[in-house]
Amino acid sequence: MAAIKYWLWLSSQTRLSPRARAALAAHYGGAEEAFHAPAGDFCRVPGVNSLEAQLLEKRDMSRVEPILAACQMQRIDIITMQDADYPARLKNIFAPPVVLYVKGSLKGLDEEAAVAVIGTRKATPYGLKMGGNLAWEIAKAGGVVVSLMTEGVDQAAAKGALLAGGRCIAVLGTAHRERESALEKDIAHSGALVSEYAPGTPAMKSFFRDRNRIASGLSVGVAVVEAPENSGALLFAAEALEQGREIFAVPGNADAPNSAGTIGLIKQGAKPVTCGWDVLEEFAPLYPEKLKDKSPERAPDRRPTEPETAPETGDQMPSERKKEIDKGKGKGYIDLREQLAGLSGEQLEIVKAISGGSRHIDDIIETTGYTAAKVLSQLTLLEIKGYVRRDAGKRISLNLIRK
Repeated sequence: MAAIKYWLWLSSQTRLSPRARAALAAHYGGAEEAFHAPAGDFCRVPGVNSLEAQLLEKRDMSRVEPILAACQMQRIDIITMQDADYPARLKNIFAPPVVLYVKGSLKGLDEEAAVAVIGTRKATPYGLKMGGNLAWEIAKAGGVVVSLMTEGVDQAAAKGALLAGGRCIAVLGTAHRERESALEKDIAHSGALVSEYAPGTPAMKSFFRDRNRIASGLSVGVAVVEAPENSGALLFAAEALEQGREIFAVPGNADAPNSAGTIGLIKQGAKPVTCGWDVLEEFAPLYPEKLKDKSPERAPDRRPTEPETAPETGDQMPSERKKEIDKGKGKGYIDLREQLAGLSGEQLEIVKAISGGSRHIDDIIETTGYTAAKVLSQLTLLEIKGYVRRDAGKRISLNLIRK
């Protein structure tokens, strides 16, 4: 445990490039060895420039104790590149992060088909729909979804994975926040929130570009949903290609600005995809026990809708008329039945568990007997549909109208 302080020292040197931090760890064989390097030695390390060497010579440990305290308070796990839980897939990239600050778990990720689903912040309704659908279908088929958590396609993908009850790994471009969003909390419960920046590190613009190498490094492939020309999603795809990752692209209208980048990727050799299995079938031979084609089980907004009930006619049988009369137990009764009609059995059980009033999430999990991941994913879906709302203190209330 004593060695962790040296890794925190190296990780907290944010004025060093990721390349320099990784170069120091590789050159000396660890952070502690780097810290105790002879005076004047840093400037001779390949990948470390003279200004970075001067900064390192100060050997400033002042941030280490505050970082340890913050991680303990926020329940952040510290994973160094020498730890068993550090993904080997990530360790093999150029300039791997020397430390990962994790809420949730990365265990077993190297044995999973993790796919980054990315796209533009300024997504169209089509882009949001396809981002969510693609992630939902990847998760249902046994894959893991990696998200950058920016607005637009990235967040739609994270939500899609959660709605499927799957695992999502979100890579942050900042340090962890003390107060997480509801989406971040759900991701941490079912997968992991990952940052290479120690708590309290001020955000810098370069962090968001640096984040890309981690997200693609954790993935076996990258699916680009919508990307205008010169967008950040295309930069991500280019970096992923350099790491040897497979690139996929969702086609769009030929004259749509948001599809210019994805169409360009397809022209350059990216595989065009329209569903999650289009992506995962490329990796099925590598993960035969993990991935199963779930094509018939489509994302919620791809499923065919039920045919509308035919209007009542004079030829309607008396028994059918009686059935309609039997339902007439008052407007409030009908409203409640209508509101619950579209819910699955699991969702109805969760609604029933909340029906007594505002309930804590842990109580809902205990009452239903479902896993935390399943309850959280279904609550997210119920919230999106407007059935429930989140209150302070991890409590959930119903939005159902009772007349």
